Amino acid sequence: MMHMRPQRRNVLFLQGPHGPFFRAIAQMLRAAGCRTWRVGFNQGDQAFWADDDSYIPHDGGPQDWPGHLAGLIARLGLTDIVIYGDARPVHARAVEIARAAGLTIHVFEEGYLRPYWITYERDGSNGNSRLMRLSIDDMRAALGGAAVELPDAPARWGDMRQHIFYGALYHAMVLAGNGRYRNMPPHRALTVAQELQLYLRRLARMPLHAVERALATRRVRHGGFPYHLVLLQLEHDASFQSYSPYATMTEFLDVCVAEFAAGAPGHHHLVFKAHPLEDGRVPLRRHIRRLARAHGVGARVHFVRGGKLAGLLDHACSAVTVNSTSGQQALLRGLPLKVFGDAVYAKPEFVSDQSLAAFFARPDRPDAQAYRVYRQYLLETSQVPGGFYSARGRQRALRRVVDMMLAPMDPYDALRAGRSEPRAHLATVP
Repeated sequence: MMHMRPQRRNVLFLQGPHGPFFRAIAQMLRAAGCRTWRVGFNQGDQAFWADDDSYIPHDGGPQDWPGHLAGLIARLGLTDIVIYGDARPVHARAVEIARAAGLTIHVFEEGYLRPYWITYERDGSNGNSRLMRLSIDDMRAALGGAAVELPDAPARWGDMRQHIFYGALYHAMVLAGNGRYRNMPPHRALTVAQELQLYLRRLARMPLHAVERALATRRVRHGGFPYHLVLLQLEHDASFQSYSPYATMTEFLDVCVAEFAAGAPGHHHLVFKAHPLEDGRVPLRRHIRRLARAHGVGARVHFVRGGKLAGLLDHACSAVTVNSTSGQQALLRGLPLKVFGDAVYAKPEFVSDQSLAAFFARPDRPDAQAYRVYRQYLLETSQVPGGFYSARGRQRALRRVVDMMLAPMDPYDALRAGRSEPRAHLATVP
């Protein structure tokens, strides 16, 4: 496809994934003729940008941010703003201001299709994504009857160690030299020192956790019992905090165990699978054991700490989650799925509307063909092969995503208009 040289774009980056992903995008945008800047809210943001001439510190407080951004839009003639997720307070306010000023809003997020894609959308992600308003019929029409060809997702998230490493490095930088940004509190409840301690503790305990995980997984896979799999997520994650009916993970755990005890056949078991990045700030295993004993199902409830999901899903009867993107791996396998929060994949064709007790008793099967249409639609639009954290993952993502940012239409409108970028589907794991 031929590309005309774009008009001069003035692009402002806010907070991105830990590591050099945003810096790499900016370098490529500058090669395409754009001007780029970065606003940083702490020393970690500043360290990963590494270009003092285009770095703009926000050293005021949250109350000063709207005026600061409005001034930058006017002074720099901004045309675009780039963010990672739209739920953290500085990003949510930035989206409002940028939209009112007519800027193009580029939103990156972890892949809706895990584990080896990232998400690129405009204007909003997760509960604010355009996918929330699109029906399966809308998606089928946009695809125009194209053959549904779905590449298999790898069974692992290819850059987990790099993700943890960059998270630890980011928080160490903030802890070591954040005096300039003392007026800007972190967007999460824990202090930077507490966040860093959790990252370092997780890194140190990875070998022990691997042994523990292998033993727990073996007990489930070779136990000879039917089981339902609960896909847990991080309590502090934006999708749980902003698009969930629960304030804490403990509330969700209580519902799952109580409804399992009330509805599941007596020979069925319940398996809780922790998020791969679970860092122990919530004592999940202790809560689960306490709840299981209280409801009289202690011998039938299990906890698996992180690790690969595919092996557990392959033998499960069903899956339950608040709104984890890993729910889509259950749907890909044709498993019944129960979702409690707002999720881009929570379509009535393939997500159960049963009560949880009835779901555990006899879950409704999803419409597999409708899900194939949905998955194909995502692969043709917002899902980009690659990752944020490993060098090879970033290289793969950059091959496509900058062209998507420079395109006149967002990926959903581009597909409907027959102007979407050529697809390079995932064939191998980097």
